[in-house]
Amino acid sequence: MNLSRSTSVSGKGPFGRIDWITVILYALLVFIGWINIYSTSLTDTSLSIFDFSTLYGKQLFFIGLAFLGIIFVLFVESSFFERFASIFYVVSIVLLLGLFVFGKKIAGATSWYDLGFFNFQPSELAKVTTALALAKFLSDIQTDIRNGRHQLYALTIILLPAILILPQPDPGSSLIYFSLFFVLFREGFPLYYLGILLVTVILFATTLMYGTVWVVIGLVILALLVYTFKRASLKIPVLPVIGAIVVSTLFSLSVNFVFEHVFEQRHRDRFALWLSLEKDEKKLEEIRKTIGYNTYQSEKAIESGGFFGKGFLEGTRTKGDFVPEQHSDYIFSSVGEEWGFLGTATVIILFSVFFLRLIFIAERQKSDFSRMYGYGVISLLVFHYFINIGMVIGLLPTIGVPLPFFSYGGSGLIFFSMLLFIFLKLDSNRLKDGI
Repeated sequence: MNLSRSTSVSGKGPFGRIDWITVILYALLVFIGWINIYSTSLTDTSLSIFDFSTLYGKQLFFIGLAFLGIIFVLFVESSFFERFASIFYVVSIVLLLGLFVFGKKIAGATSWYDLGFFNFQPSELAKVTTALALAKFLSDIQTDIRNGRHQLYALTIILLPAILILPQPDPGSSLIYFSLFFVLFREGFPLYYLGILLVTVILFATTLMYGTVWVVIGLVILALLVYTFKRASLKIPVLPVIGAIVVSTLFSLSVNFVFEHVFEQRHRDRFALWLSLEKDEKKLEEIRKTIGYNTYQSEKAIESGGFFGKGFLEGTRTKGDFVPEQHSDYIFSSVGEEWGFLGTATVIILFSVFFLRLIFIAERQKSDFSRMYGYGVISLLVFHYFINIGMVIGLLPTIGVPLPFFSYGGSGLIFFSMLLFIFLKLDSNRLKDGI
């Protein structure tokens, strides 16, 4: 498949200039995802694929709703999304705030509105609107990303929904918004911010593992070593170094507060397992049997599939419900068990080609807004993909992040689809009116 091949832009109508390579890849991912949801939720009492009381039947209904959303996107003028990006963003922020009053609690998180026939998760909508709002702001002719005030505005756009989602509590969904930092770096955000981001992650992990006191001692020792051996060459003033240590100390203290008072016990247990925080072997074993159970069973399911897999509907672990949430967060484990290494490799290749195609499309955009939004789409989807696969194979803690277009869920599928097809709509008009 030639990823650099240019799709014709001479067609007319909402479908004439659409990038059909991406559409086909999207359709394949949705179809394979539904096949695996069907496999994981089929029972002896299931009647037909249109039985909407089943998970696979509901997912089929969600696919239909996603299709309607796609049709709406393709028939709307491209300028509509840029013109109203700020309004969409404000609406999503209001919906996130409304969860604190009207939200429905599911699996320990107040992240949904109960619409009767459908549970609506506004954090999924907010991913679309945040990507749009960030692209709108950055593409403004007066916006200079190296300007401190503009940097603060861009960071606020990204962090505001993340801050509102965190106390639901839903740290997994909150974490996803940080992927949009890659849009900023693509557009010229100073790279030292990436260093700050990495240091923040390291401080978070080391604080949980060793405590604030040892973190501060380590920072002071590091500063003294730098000043002893590299002061002349680096020429770093003393006051900024002291300020950095103070800020790091305050952040380390906030980590302990968030960990103890914002995260629920299930979140604390997951980090305890991932970072080996629990020193009591009995408690650690208990955590492995509860919180770590999903990952352990997921790894065993993938391992049991071997090279060729056990075959469609033949997964014993899938049928035995060994892996909780196998239809949603752990859907990839069913691919490994029933389709084996060949199946998982095929899915990974499909996602890889899909992401490469999106990068190619983003780079060919004539408008800054379209390019920036495109990289927002890529960042969100790639981040979901790597975190989900990392959870399933045990490299990352379980934080409830779905696999795009694959996992069961209405809000996720619908808004992932709209996220993608808004970009394809913008791309389809890239030669019209300078877009």
